[in-house]
Amino acid sequence: MFTKLLKRLTTVAAGGLMVLGLAASGAFAKTDLLVYTAIEADELSMFKKAFEKDYPDINIKWVRDSTGIVTSKLMAEKANPKADIVWGLAATSLMMLGNEGYFQGYAPKGLKKLGKLYYDQANNPPQWVGQRAWIASVCFNTVEAGKYNLPLPTSWADLTKPVYKGHVIMPNPNSSGTGFLDVSSWLQLMGEDKGWKYMDGLHTNIARYTHSGSKPCKLAARGEIPIGISFAYRGAKSKNAGAPIEIIAPIEGIGWDLESFAIVKNTKNLKAARALADWSVTKKAMLIYNREYAVVAMPGIAKPVKNFPPGILSKMIKNDFAWAAKNRVRILNKWRDKYDAKSEPKKK
Repeated sequence: MFTKLLKRLTTVAAGGLMVLGLAASGAFAKTDLLVYTAIEADELSMFKKAFEKDYPDINIKWVRDSTGIVTSKLMAEKANPKADIVWGLAATSLMMLGNEGYFQGYAPKGLKKLGKLYYDQANNPPQWVGQRAWIASVCFNTVEAGKYNLPLPTSWADLTKPVYKGHVIMPNPNSSGTGFLDVSSWLQLMGEDKGWKYMDGLHTNIARYTHSGSKPCKLAARGEIPIGISFAYRGAKSKNAGAPIEIIAPIEGIGWDLESFAIVKNTKNLKAARALADWSVTKKAMLIYNREYAVVAMPGIAKPVKNFPPGILSKMIKNDFAWAAKNRVRILNKWRDKYDAKSEPKKK
């Protein structure tokens, strides 16, 4: 009897050691979660590390590009979506894709703690949920501007003045979410006729259009161009690193959009996708968002971000996301026909 019991205990112990050994060696496979994103590349490792610390059984696999390129990729895959979740993409893009039946609704745990402006109110459960806002701004290199005697612009209208000809770059809205929020905001602020007339004047002064929203500010920070139309996060980050730039929030008002997430309708990793959705609306995630961005979806969390322009939050326009999403393709096609000749070559 004792011998049989001893053998049984030995077998159980050996099995337990084997399980521990397999776990320690990583033999139990993690769930690979394919995430399409337009989040700035230098932030991705931070988010991956923070999330996977809380969910060690999930491995995020990023597919990252500018907003317009990610949106086009998603549309091209519409018949057979590849991503499990789209995370950190413009709400206007997600709304447009949602109208195509791309996503499945999900109310992440803690949703009600978010401000109602920051998630889908048209569907229950919501198809998309916002994380943080990125806000248009102008990066102005004071050293380079001094070489050409360029005055500090304070308005969008200033940038059409002849003195700035050839000294301004901005993102192509077909590639960049920042470019699209600029164009969309000008059309909303000025009305369509005056908005397109404004862009005609601005186009005269544009040196070239980039395919990245952050690139105009990066180039201005490096002294390769005096003025880059970009967004506040990138400007503040560059100035914090010592670049001789001023970050300007034009007086007429500034465009903005929400980095948001949505779960793809046919994902085979729904549990893992929902885990990322739940984590993304936690206070912990919001505090991480606020390290670089001044507006987050959970009220009472955000603190001022160093070197954001004074009063920038009060200059954010009343953005009609539904209008922007509905008219996105029409606006982009018209912009391409009118101005694309000055765009940089696309990456191959």
